Order: sequence, then C-alpha cells, then structure tokens
Amino acid sequence: MKNKLFFGALLLSTLVGCTTTSEKPEGEATSINDFSTQERVDYVLSCIAQKGGLTYISQYGCSCKVDKIAEKMSFADYDQARTFGFLRSTPGEAGGVFRDPKEAKRLKKLIQEAETYAERMCFVK
Repeated sequence: MKNKLFFGALLLSTLVGCTTTSEKPEGEATSINDFSTQERVDYVLSCIAQKGGLTYISQYGCSCKVDKIAEKMSFADYDQARTFGFLRSTPGEAGGVFRDPKEAKRLKKLIQEAETYAERMCFVK
C-alpha cells in the first residue's frame, strides 16, 4: 500500500509540479507544452537519482524543474537538444555532425537557458 501511495504522490507531483507559478505577465497566452507524462516521469526519476535519492525536496524540485523546462521549449527541441548533447562527445568527424551545425549550437544554448531558468524558479541546483 505504501508503494502505491508513493507512486501516486510522485506521479501527481510530476504532473502538477509547480505549474501554478509563472513569470509570464497576466493576460499573456500560455502555450501548450507537449512533454508526455512518460518523459516527465523519466526526467524526475533521473533528476532524483542525480540528487542522491528520494526526498520531498528532490521530488518537488525535480518535478518543478521539468515543468519549467517545458515552459521554455517544445518537447521536439528538448529531445533534439538531449540527443545532440549525448552524441557531441563522439570523437572525430562522426562527432562533428553533432557539435558543429548551427542547429546543434542553438539547441545547446536553448536547453542551457531553460535549465538555468528552471533551477532559478524551483530553487534546485
């Protein structure tokens, strides 16, 4: 029973996170983000593992962080930025395909800005 309650709380916080806080001016249209629940849960679980394990602080902070990243970029851009990020360390010419294009540089900058914004808004490092 405890596991079901934990999973439910984790899922709920992942879906809700801190989406009620926003830097957008009142009246400005909120864009619909397209991060799937599965991607949000994957992000939160990975983030919690990087933060040293499950605590309320890591759970809340990580779920908030993915919500804030989703505010700043589409899932397509996020997914491409992660792919470029994973593969940019490939040595030689093969890695150049992931390091050198303007799009790779644009996406790297975009994801860095989104993560910085998320850390600032969610008080997570």
